Amino acid sequence: MALAAIALGSNLTSTFGPPEENLYEALRRLAALGSVTAVSSFHTTDPVGYVDQPRFTNAAALIETTLAPMELLHALLAIEQAMGRDRTNVPAKGPRIVDLDLLLYDDMVMALPELTLPHPAMHERRFVLAPLVEIAPTMMHPLQHATIAELLAHVP
Repeated sequence: MALAAIALGSNLTSTFGPPEENLYEALRRLAALGSVTAVSSFHTTDPVGYVDQPRFTNAAALIETTLAPMELLHALLAIEQAMGRDRTNVPAKGPRIVDLDLLLYDDMVMALPELTLPHPAMHERRFVLAPLVEIAPTMMHPLQHATIAELLAHVP
């Protein structure tokens, strides 16, 4: 079993309801990929990058899974698509029904065209670290050689 950290985000209303309900639905679907062992509270955050859009609801989850990293990534993308996320013809960092990012997978480090572990920008993003610190403050970032709590303390 591997332990994976997943970031969740949403800022659009869908057939499931407002962004919070999208996250609950995504969490329900994550349970099919392994054992969800922890879920953070939901955080409301301002958009970053593309700012002309609604505020986001963000969370983090830990999942124990037997899926390999690429299998897990493809399963996360399949959940996004099944919930109505269309990645075509939308601005980068734009509005979305659901966003599921694989942040950490045990202490694995990898760089492939489709997947980089740990997530390459997670240590710079308060909206990722603040939820994650609630459920995994001592989890180590294998490249930064710092805990999630330490990383969050250094993000403005």
